Amino acid sequence: MPTVVVMDVSLSMTRPVSVEGSEEYQRKHLAVHGLTMLFEHMATNYKLEFTALVVFSSLWELMVPFTRDYNTLQEALSNMDDYDKTCLESALLGVCNIVQQEWGAAIPCQVVLVTDGCLGIGRGSLRHSLATHNQRSESNRFPLPFPFPSKLYVMCMANLEELQSTDSLDCLERLIDLNNGEGQIFTIDGPLCLKNVQSMFGKLIDLAYTPFHAVLKCGHLTSDVQVFPRPEPFIIDEEIDPIPKAINTDLEIVGFVDIADISSPPVLSRHLVLPIALNREGDEVGPGITDDTEDENSANQIAGKIPNFCVLLHGSLKVEGMVAVVQLGPEWYGMLYSQADSKKKSNLMMSLFEPGPEPLPWLGKMAQLGPISDAKENPYGEDDNKSPFPLQPKNKRSYAQNVTVWIKPSGLQTDVQKILRNARKLPEKTQTFYKELNRLRKAALAFGFLDLLKGVADMLERECTLLPDTAHPDAAFQLTHAAQQLKVASTGASEYAAYDHNIAPLQTDFSSSTTERM
Repeated sequence: MPTVVVMDVSLSMTRPVSVEGSEEYQRKHLAVHGLTMLFEHMATNYKLEFTALVVFSSLWELMVPFTRDYNTLQEALSNMDDYDKTCLESALLGVCNIVQQEWGAAIPCQVVLVTDGCLGIGRGSLRHSLATHNQRSESNRFPLPFPFPSKLYVMCMANLEELQSTDSLDCLERLIDLNNGEGQIFTIDGPLCLKNVQSMFGKLIDLAYTPFHAVLKCGHLTSDVQVFPRPEPFIIDEEIDPIPKAINTDLEIVGFVDIADISSPPVLSRHLVLPIALNREGDEVGPGITDDTEDENSANQIAGKIPNFCVLLHGSLKVEGMVAVVQLGPEWYGMLYSQADSKKKSNLMMSLFEPGPEPLPWLGKMAQLGPISDAKENPYGEDDNKSPFPLQPKNKRSYAQNVTVWIKPSGLQTDVQKILRNARKLPEKTQTFYKELNRLRKAALAFGFLDLLKGVADMLERECTLLPDTAHPDAAFQLTHAAQQLKVASTGASEYAAYDHNIAPLQTDFSSSTTERM
């Protein structure tokens, strides 16, 4: 999940702060200290995170594009100049442009806004932007909510009392509300000092940048892993009182399925699964970054010599062309699989399905899946030439049925003409005649088109009177019988008018002899 750090470099950030000691600090220095702490943490525990640095006053500037080089980010913090007034709207608009150009509108992004709570003055200030929010055209809309999934964290270089003395806190809370409530405001507890700034940024780290460690289990085999990016809690919309569901820290593999069977399923999110190697003393030696390159290389060499189940699983899934079904929580599943970045490099990935007992309909209920050895015969065949999936649904889908549709008059005319053509070929076309007649009858009852039934009945009676002298005697009996049944159905007051009732051919001596000859 990429991060954009938006740093306020307006003149209000240069206000001095009374700190114990001879050195004079500005609010900008406190912000740089807090961001340095954040970057150091991410370099050690969140090294795969892409981060960009944007500075703003009345205009905005991209100081560092998205990168994983946190040394470059820290150097940029020390090279920031001071500019003029605060214009937060332009900075948020710049964030929209940067993220959409790099990641599009589907990748979630975290925006960390560092400011002192001063909203600016005049046109372009946050007060002015919020006051004109509802009076804007679509081409001049306010940047919030962001056009991509996001969380907005506001880091204020001021304490709560200072913000509450003006309307700054209310305006900043309005920003979070405009972002669909996704985000939070952090303020300094107590006086402005380096220690309290560290405490504030520590809260941000605990909330958004704590690595997710879990234990991957398969029978008696286990492995400590880090899941990146951190899985977000999922809220089920159908529940009356929605409760966020978080995945367990124990990820248990419950089975293996061929890639062809699971196909390309819909997922909530995708994550890297990285092994965490432990040395003999139990200290972690990966996947973090150490300051000393030699120490890092030696730690990696030690980790490479220790057998790891995660590595074994990754290689097995890649060679066998299978995925591992993993249980994330009660009635919540995901899958582990190998995904290749290039011809030589691949990663172990985990995708999260939607919570529920049957996330993939073509596999059925996950709890009812079992090993091949439990089946009476191999469901994949002796030569592995078939598959038990996809499962056929018990109920026939509406789009899989031959539904009668009369959108245009020509469709109804075609169905009536088909019945009349078969009527003239009775008794040879008796079965086809009654099949088409019952199809038209059910459609007319479903639409409430009872006049159609009476009209077709009159047409069949007319056909009966027009039969030639050479016609089979059974034809007249069948046409009269069908006309009577349609007239009864058109009244809607008889058991023969029920939707599920089918008109059966009239059994006559002629029809029985005809059947014997056939």
